[in-house]
Amino acid sequence: MSKVQVIGICGNASFEDIIKHFTGLGGDVVLMDPMMVGGKDHILSAVMHADRAFEQGTNRSKTILTETLLYAACERQIGKALKKMHPKEGCREMVAAIFNIEGDPQLERIGMKRCDDIIALTPNKIKLLGLDDYGTNVPYEDIILEKVSMVDLMKQ
Repeated sequence: MSKVQVIGICGNASFEDIIKHFTGLGGDVVLMDPMMVGGKDHILSAVMHADRAFEQGTNRSKTILTETLLYAACERQIGKALKKMHPKEGCREMVAAIFNIEGDPQLERIGMKRCDDIIALTPNKIKLLGLDDYGTNVPYEDIILEKVSMVDLMKQ
């Protein structure tokens, strides 16, 4: 399985500068709109499913990064997933899935700081992600994980 850290980041660095920073450290990163992330397990599950898709040859994309976005977005189509998960223009907060960089991500080098609280599932996110359509008998965190796993069925 891919080595990945899921962290919240905030600051003024541009999307492109953040990508360059992590690739310069020898890793890769997927940056996501924090309003579309339903907790750390949501993204870790997306990475796990993306890894499995590559292992089984069922991937729809060419890279683990894009495949992760596909699962995180709970979408079948890459274009829809990218549109849904991409941080909005001018957004100062992002969720970063950092691949193959262990330890300190050295955010201060690009004027960013860690703010993991933006990852958490909130009442506003529950509504935005459509999780409230399922009732309250199942924890919302479990519903988002189920939606991630449903992408495998949608891909067939």
